[in-house]
Amino acid sequence: MKKYLGCAAVFVILAAPAYAQVKVGVIIGATGPGASLGIPYKSTFSLLPKTLGGQPVEYIQRDDATDPTNGVKFARDLIVGDKVDLIIGSSSTPSSIAIADVAAQLKTPQIALASFSAAASRNPWVFTVVQPADLMMGAVADDMKIHGVKSVAFIGFSDSWGDAVLSGFKAHAAQDGIKVVAEERYSRLDTSVVGQVLKVLSVNPDAVVVGGSGTPAALPQLTLREHGYTGRIYHNHATVGKDILLVGGRSWEGALAPTGPVLVADQLPDSNSSKKVSLEFTTLYQGTYGANSLSAPAAYSYDAYLLANRAVGEAIKKAKPGTPEFRQALRDALEEGKEVVGTHGVYNMTPTNHVGVDKRAVVMVHVENGVWRIVK
Repeated sequence: MKKYLGCAAVFVILAAPAYAQVKVGVIIGATGPGASLGIPYKSTFSLLPKTLGGQPVEYIQRDDATDPTNGVKFARDLIVGDKVDLIIGSSSTPSSIAIADVAAQLKTPQIALASFSAAASRNPWVFTVVQPADLMMGAVADDMKIHGVKSVAFIGFSDSWGDAVLSGFKAHAAQDGIKVVAEERYSRLDTSVVGQVLKVLSVNPDAVVVGGSGTPAALPQLTLREHGYTGRIYHNHATVGKDILLVGGRSWEGALAPTGPVLVADQLPDSNSSKKVSLEFTTLYQGTYGANSLSAPAAYSYDAYLLANRAVGEAIKKAKPGTPEFRQALRDALEEGKEVVGTHGVYNMTPTNHVGVDKRAVVMVHVENGVWRIVK
């Protein structure tokens, strides 16, 4: 009898599911010039379940202070020292690009929390949850066409994000008969853009496009209004949030921008693909951080979780966390994600597209009485 009981015990042990901890390195700029974006990105991780794909998970967080040099150091330390299976981050485009090189070199999948146009063929290890600039700025060009805008001035960051916004806009502007008549740049740490604004005013554009992100994007808006500019001012999806309205005050009335569905989920029709998950996340986030605390960046972190949760559930069938085989399986599973419904859109990854969103990820909004509302 004891013999059979022993065999039964062995059977139970072998039949039990294998649970192994998944390690995720999270790199976010919670300080520095991008802190207004980084802080909500970071806040989401304290709300996430304690499992990922059915496995226990440990999130190891680092603050790169919006500095790509720090991002590179942390990525290498997390992969080599902490043996993470996945990198999520960073929250700025320059840092995300820098981290992507490390992730590719060390063959570790990365889900970036910032938009950049790294081709999957050049770097098969990096994915992003943030809509590409050309998709979002296409919506801006469409709105300009509707309102008869023919000439546009650009004021944007003197870095890769400023480049992405400008090139994304130009990709659509010419075909819509819109001419870019001025291109001005500024640093994320600048405290004045008066010189740039005066040059913009000298060409009298119908509209201005601001290629900034977070609260530093408020500076051109404030300065343009202070100097009497009354035309349309367009921003991008890295700007939309509550903090920038607090910084800009009444100067933000009428400002326009493309964004994902989540920020205006309660204004969307029930047929919208992302409405249900967006409202669920809104309830979760604001239940912890208070009414009106939700921001677009916080929801990007949640979409990264949704993609990772599905992918880990698939990868664990093929390999054990902490191994090169698992990292490869996780990368492959991320690439195979189809119709993954997130707060910012519906993700369909392919071997040639590691962003995977379409026009379902775009909503045009404007500021009305101090609140972002859908443009109708």
